[in-house]
Amino acid sequence: MQKATNYRPKGHKTQLGRAQTGNPLTASDLATNLPPSTETTTKTAKMHNIIRLIRPQQWLKNVFVLLPMFFGGSLLDVADIRAALLTLLAYSFVASSVYCFNDIKDVEADRRHPVKCHRPIASGALSVGKAWMLMLLMLALAAVTTALIGGGHAMKVGGVLAFYYVMNLAYCAKLKQYAIVDVCIVAFGFVLRVLAGGFATDIVLSKWLVLMTFLLTLFLSFAKRRDDVVRMNETGEPPRKNTIRYNLTFINQAITVTAAVTLVCYIMYTVSPEVTARFHSDLLYLTSVFVLLGLLRYMQITVVDKKSGDPTKMMLTDRFTQLVVAAWALTFVVLIYIV
Repeated sequence: MQKATNYRPKGHKTQLGRAQTGNPLTASDLATNLPPSTETTTKTAKMHNIIRLIRPQQWLKNVFVLLPMFFGGSLLDVADIRAALLTLLAYSFVASSVYCFNDIKDVEADRRHPVKCHRPIASGALSVGKAWMLMLLMLALAAVTTALIGGGHAMKVGGVLAFYYVMNLAYCAKLKQYAIVDVCIVAFGFVLRVLAGGFATDIVLSKWLVLMTFLLTLFLSFAKRRDDVVRMNETGEPPRKNTIRYNLTFINQAITVTAAVTLVCYIMYTVSPEVTARFHSDLLYLTSVFVLLGLLRYMQITVVDKKSGDPTKMMLTDRFTQLVVAAWALTFVVLIYIV
């Protein structure tokens, strides 16, 4: 009969001696004796928190970089596709760097927030020091990716990215505390995405496209602020410092105005002489139906369902909106590239 043996991890005697002498075990002592499965779980958790911090799901916003190529009729141009995708990737890295800075700056406020307290830094899952390192890493990756665009295009795109980065650092540090200014900066950030896409592909942007981008994202930003106002009315606590400068009456009117002006601006784009001459079609105005449906659906989600707090999540989960966007894009492609 074999004698039962007790499992003694590496360093057991040393740690036992420390415990007997009253010296506490260090974190390295404990980490040394973690079972392989626990170590793997810990590494997976760290990677998960890093991904949560850089928010790759928010990279969906950067598809605005592709709009100049789409509206410019160069979807089949390999060089433009390469430049646009590199710009999109660079913008995504820059945005992730900004997210890191934002969470570092707001760590104390996030810890008091019912939802944001679960963010990696606020919850203590990631240290502030690691967040700074990740912020710089994302910025370095953005610089390398921008350089790959090549030529004078890289310089122009880099200039837009630099301006966007500085503007958003200022936004995170102070400017987001001012009502109306905050949503205008968010909307202008999307205009910069479109400008970067135009510089990367050397496509001249229509003034209507620039205006539409600003107005549409301003509409989405006001809808997101409405979610904050609803939460403040329910809990009595403002989620943001500037939420007290908004109320439902103002927000509802702002949403209505921006939605209406966005639709009018889109219609003006589709019937403008420069656009009809470029695409050799006077049928683009038909796509306005899908824009109207999309705006009405989002207003329904905002006012009736009260779920406008995360536009990206809505785009990824709402089937009606996805179908409308797909139908709009397909119709536009047919009118531009086939008819």
